[in-house]
Amino acid sequence: MLFSTEMVSKYHPDKFADQISDAILTYYLKHDPYAHVACECLAKGITIVLGGEITSTVDGKQEHRAIVEDVASRLGYHVDGFVDLITPQSVQIGDAVNSCRTLGAGDQGMMFGYACRGGRYHLPYGQELAIGIIGAIEADVSENPSSILKGDAKTQVTTDLETPGYRKDVDTVLVSVCHKEGVGLDEVKAYVKRLLEKVPGALDGKLLINPAGVWTLGGPDADCGLTGRKIVCDQYGGYAPVGGGAFSGKDPTKVDRSASYMARRIAVDLVEKHGLEDCTVQLAYAIGETLPVSANAVGHKADGSLFEEGSALYKDYDLTPEGMIEFLGLRTLDYTAIAGGNHMIHFPEP
Repeated sequence: MLFSTEMVSKYHPDKFADQISDAILTYYLKHDPYAHVACECLAKGITIVLGGEITSTVDGKQEHRAIVEDVASRLGYHVDGFVDLITPQSVQIGDAVNSCRTLGAGDQGMMFGYACRGGRYHLPYGQELAIGIIGAIEADVSENPSSILKGDAKTQVTTDLETPGYRKDVDTVLVSVCHKEGVGLDEVKAYVKRLLEKVPGALDGKLLINPAGVWTLGGPDADCGLTGRKIVCDQYGGYAPVGGGAFSGKDPTKVDRSASYMARRIAVDLVEKHGLEDCTVQLAYAIGETLPVSANAVGHKADGSLFEEGSALYKDYDLTPEGMIEFLGLRTLDYTAIAGGNHMIHFPEP
């Protein structure tokens, strides 16, 4: 049974937008840990548009452009046009979240966490391989001054899920990467193949490099970037369900972010504690309420039997928004660093 997953680099235009949104968030939380932030970003060419809502004790609007330009500079992009459409948070939403003595959920929705046995990150082999491939490309671009690559890149890894054990047989690895002008396609293919030699498993199957041909125009010049458009790359690469909400630009009172991180942490804990082969956790919340309306975990034991847990999750973990924020330290994170790749490798850190 062949199954494909994908990963994109931090230079991808959508990830560029994610990192801008999370840089704005990180700035506010650094100066006001209780700021309410929902910052969206659109990146096209050399123009950045910010939208969303921010309510804080800090008047940081005058810093927005400098934050945007800093993120762009670190990725090798340039910003000229800048539109700031940020407004304060709706009073009705703010009142719902803060109406209780204990902080209420900043939104409704269902969130999922997943973990499996094996690998560096407790993620499926194909996804970890995709993360490793993108990591090798990013490292070359950022650390090698003579690199022929620009950085915008995607990989797709196809494995055979019927292979026994954690490490699956690799059928196909597809890599598309933007490169500098004047470099031939054969040179790009040879260069990328040498990079992949450093990634265990990357050359185990068929290898496709830039099958569309020469690719010299990438990043926001080629494609419009939007915050929150890579939620599957951010989480489980298609191997497990994900909630409908994106992460970047949202402060941790928004449970579509904090509860997703918490569900992931719980899934890893249960895999390790009970020796499970895999585990999926679902949490669901109502806006303004402190406890989830549902919480459950389903997994598989080594003998193939089912593992299920429900009400015990409420006893073993503080699933209130404030409890999750404190347990995971979500008011002090550098969200910009998380936004460039898969978020779930950080909960918990390997």
